[in-house]
Amino acid sequence: MFFKQIKHHGDNFSYVIADETTRKAAVIDPSYNADAITKTCRDNNLTVEYIIDTHGHGDHTSDNEVVKSRLGGKIVAHKSSNVKKDLAVVDGETITLGNLCIKVIHTPGHTPDSICLLTNGKLLTGDTLFIGECGRTDLADGSAEDMYHSLFEKLMKIDDNVELYPGHDYGSASHSTIGAEKRSNYTLEKRTLREFIDFMREP
Repeated sequence: MFFKQIKHHGDNFSYVIADETTRKAAVIDPSYNADAITKTCRDNNLTVEYIIDTHGHGDHTSDNEVVKSRLGGKIVAHKSSNVKKDLAVVDGETITLGNLCIKVIHTPGHTPDSICLLTNGKLLTGDTLFIGECGRTDLADGSAEDMYHSLFEKLMKIDDNVELYPGHDYGSASHSTIGAEKRSNYTLEKRTLREFIDFMREP
């Protein structure tokens, strides 16, 4: 699998993943990184099939049309997203790139339309889970209760060895693993739902 984490501007991470045999590719969260994404795809002879948004916030979606106009590809987002999209996906759905499969995991909490993407031992978490932190739930349509279920009933059940790649460079490293975050991320300490909701309200 071809895999590249891109941070060309600010703290936003974008990703390009592709099947190395067919060169079919997906771009994840293109905002602020369109030039670097374009260069990466052209330099590596990749054909963009999909532009996937982990959620609808503008700092993840604003370069959708720029990348689409340069490289092609269908814009993909969760079915509940207000993003202008060509393909709507739901929890458990699979996106196929040649011989590569990307599993969609619906993880509301930061936003109702948040998704994570699992492929070939790598989990792209958008703004659901960062290195040493989790996404905010105090913005419009955020939900601490939803975040609790997404973190503890979905992401924390993924194998400890799976690598974790977030949507922002907020932590001490650019990536981690599920196991490392279980051990060191204070937002993932064992709490009841009520305790977690109260915890997320703290400054």
